[in-house]
Amino acid sequence: MKKVLVLVCAFVFIAVVAFAAGPKTYQVTGPVVEVTDTMIVVTKGKDNWQLARDANTRVTGDLKVGAKVTIDYTMTAASVEVKETKKKSKSK
Repeated sequence: MKKVLVLVCAFVFIAVVAFAAGPKTYQVTGPVVEVTDTMIVVTKGKDNWQLARDANTRVTGDLKVGAKVTIDYTMTAASVEVKETKKKSKSK
């Protein structure tokens, strides 16, 4: 009985830790080329990275054009469209 209880507790603990991990976090660092209430544009190499921001985006320091920043972000799906897969016909 004790072994079953220990196994159940271990399973619940692993499930909670796996669920709490969430999506992977990424970073981009570079100078700010544009900033608005809804986005921040950062130059990385030759590319401009446009990142969305909202009221929950935490900003430390003076965010303005020209400032060098490091932004932590996650990739979030905005929409998903599932396509039908064509079945392969079996030929003999």
